[in-house]
Amino acid sequence: MTQSLARIDHPRITHEWWRGATIYQIYPRSFADSNGDGIGDLPGITAHLDYVAALGVDAIWLSPFFPSPMADFGYDVADYCDVDPIFGTLADFDALVARGHALGLKIIIDQVYSHTSDAHDWFRESRADKRNARADWYVWADAKPDGSPPSNWQSVFGGPAWTWDARRGQYYLHNFLSSQPQLNVHNPDVQDALLATATFWLDRGVDGFRMDAINFAMHDPALTDNPPAPPSNSPRTRPFDFQQHLYNQSHPDIPLFIERIRALLDSYGNRFTVAEVGGMDNDREMKAFTANDRHFDSAYGFDFLYAPKLTPVLVREATERWPDKPGLGWPSWAFSNHDAPRAVSRWAAPQHRDAYARLTMLLLLCLRGDVFVYQGEELGLSQVEIGFEDLRDPEAIANWPLTLNRDGARTPMPWCAASPGLGFSSAKPWLPLGSDHAALTVAEQQDDASSMLALTRRLIALRNAHDALRLGAMTIIDASDSLLVFERSVPGETMVCAFNLGAEAVRWQPRDAHRWRIIDQVGTVDLVRLAPFSGLVAMATDA
Repeated sequence: MTQSLARIDHPRITHEWWRGATIYQIYPRSFADSNGDGIGDLPGITAHLDYVAALGVDAIWLSPFFPSPMADFGYDVADYCDVDPIFGTLADFDALVARGHALGLKIIIDQVYSHTSDAHDWFRESRADKRNARADWYVWADAKPDGSPPSNWQSVFGGPAWTWDARRGQYYLHNFLSSQPQLNVHNPDVQDALLATATFWLDRGVDGFRMDAINFAMHDPALTDNPPAPPSNSPRTRPFDFQQHLYNQSHPDIPLFIERIRALLDSYGNRFTVAEVGGMDNDREMKAFTANDRHFDSAYGFDFLYAPKLTPVLVREATERWPDKPGLGWPSWAFSNHDAPRAVSRWAAPQHRDAYARLTMLLLLCLRGDVFVYQGEELGLSQVEIGFEDLRDPEAIANWPLTLNRDGARTPMPWCAASPGLGFSSAKPWLPLGSDHAALTVAEQQDDASSMLALTRRLIALRNAHDALRLGAMTIIDASDSLLVFERSVPGETMVCAFNLGAEAVRWQPRDAHRWRIIDQVGTVDLVRLAPFSGLVAMATDA
């Protein structure tokens, strides 16, 4: 169903560009290959920015493109202030920024401040001896008397978080791969160096940063052992899962460093920061990292990214933790990204995926906060099954077959079924193409008014047209069984959003049904009944 956007008779609310924004995540390796090497690159992104702008999004977020050995595909940074040759050059980046800005798109890039690659010049100097200028730029510690690591801390990717280095005669800390040594962000010189890298990119015109794994930025200098995690019914595939991570991350001084980052961005004006914060204590940390106007603007929650099922209760619990209160940060939501299996495959059986992709896009774009749409989500792409021989993700390889398999969400963007590599590359892509993605290409959906792509464009336009959806307060009315209903409102405009997340029809009628007019929907709905996997947005006619 396509409805014309309701005319707005009251003045629009003035707000920061990022508040309530829709942000499109691009994974550069997998978006578009311009030079035929099977790997996506910056010129490939630039060539497709018209497509991205036509979605109606406010900004793009680029995952890392910096020089890197690619042990963790760019999150192991070897040089913060350059572009890896596989992605292009600094001139290519400048051209991307210029084209994006000409199309009205803001540009957000990743910043990785908790660790570098072991190929970074900083680490090469630091490990040389205990007396050099950067000796204290990373987390080094002596062995225990028996030669064992300084603490019991475990790495996210498996095994101890400490690796012995014979040159220093000490262990160094790494919360991820052993080739990702932990920066000592307690050191003011390290903070200054990181702020200098931020300045480098701000001077090149970026509009904001997504701060990767920022809660890992500081550790307990006393190297206190982590206590064991309480018993759990969930399977534990990594030693990391057996601990409460009280001391290897989440140090109380992190917000003080965030204040320095915020002050730098404020000096440029109109910039945006969003923190990635995972872990068992992430709600407290997200609040601390976004409190008042001296910290980050928003925090990127994990409530939905690894959830095996989407339920009304999950939506209620996640959104009600972010009420509209003074001093509380602004939330950001994503259902899929490069680190999590695609939501449509986690949440829906194959025969229901098309309907569920439509339903969840409507839900995402009705939530209060910023929303992140992962490349291909607007096409309804499913998770790709990757055989062991084709895996590239170090975590997936280490934990095979008990793994979340990030590679299956990182497969190439399908542009055109009639072109080699589905239009992604003329060479063999770095990851296999999805077997069912040829029917979902941009070219197949581009001119189809009933396609998932057309729906996404329409729903983003709906969100952009209504302050109630973009900025308004959110009040849960019903979150029981498969029925989810909430209101979004600003003075002069009230919307009700209703969703049936289940496979059976449900009866639902808004109070004072005569007040409401449906302005958009997915599936078969009216103001009495919601078919399976359907939803609607209705406007109060007397607001």
